[in-house]
Amino acid sequence: TGAIGLYNIGQSCCLNSLLQVFLMNIHFTGILRRITVPQHAVQKRRNVPYQMLLLLEEMQCGKQKAVSPMDLACCLSAYRVKLFVQYDAAQLFLTLWNLLKRQMKNPELVEELSYLYTICVQEHLACQKCSFETKKNSSMLTLPLSVLDSSSRVLKTLEDCLQYFFHPEELTDHNMCFCEQCGRKTPFLQSMKLVHLPQTLTIHLKRFCFEKSAYIHKLRHYLPFPQDLDFNAVLKENQCQADYNEKAAWQYELFAVVAHSGSTSCGHYCAYIRSLTECKWYCFNDSEVCQVSWDDVKCTYGRSNLHWGETAYLLIYMKKHPQ
Repeated sequence: TGAIGLYNIGQSCCLNSLLQVFLMNIHFTGILRRITVPQHAVQKRRNVPYQMLLLLEEMQCGKQKAVSPMDLACCLSAYRVKLFVQYDAAQLFLTLWNLLKRQMKNPELVEELSYLYTICVQEHLACQKCSFETKKNSSMLTLPLSVLDSSSRVLKTLEDCLQYFFHPEELTDHNMCFCEQCGRKTPFLQSMKLVHLPQTLTIHLKRFCFEKSAYIHKLRHYLPFPQDLDFNAVLKENQCQADYNEKAAWQYELFAVVAHSGSTSCGHYCAYIRSLTECKWYCFNDSEVCQVSWDDVKCTYGRSNLHWGETAYLLIYMKKHPQ
């Protein structure tokens, strides 16, 4: 199954959880196995994809319950990913992915990696005084979903969070934009339309927020997420900018949850991952790996009264019927 733990080498729970999510994804490892192996020893030590491949092979070939990610961690430290530091999982995920993409020499593999993870959206800005409108396509690695609305009210489900993310926003007062056609600042309507969803979709639940005192506060409230997610059923027609074939593949099944417990200053990460070969859920908690049920995964929905309770932070969905 590849369900092998990773030893904690000093506040490395965040790194360990993300590595497990990468390496349990057979679509990702299919790309990783085809990388060009660096020729020289120094290049091998400093190449993130190669060190990740070595770790994958050690996890699959070894008979021990856990292996050490020290060589990979030392490789990452050469790129300012320091050891013995508490990381934010969403930020570290972006850092790891960028290093992987930058150091893969084969352009075809880089393209495959991008296609596997990258979300494409179209940003719309429309002047409310005239017909002037601008459109801009952009890509993102995660969908960063707020768990509160603009009035700081709790959004009750993942579907509510998605609806809120793609809901048009009026830019008025001090947020007005300059309209080239009107020649002055006017109210605008800002909206985001979904163009393309990847095979592996990563959703970032923004559980950490700034208070007025600049103190980072964790939001622990209950927020359920489904095992099966159909974007066609969640989003409205005007929130999408995609053809029929693209939208037909927008049906997803939950693959992994990276969960955070504790506070912003003192916390811990673990990963719940569904084995794609066995279709069983496992909890990867550093060196400890155990089979769990869907009810165990649902414990990461969150509860406001549990200070140390686990809350889902990253949700990774996999396409049911990839094109």
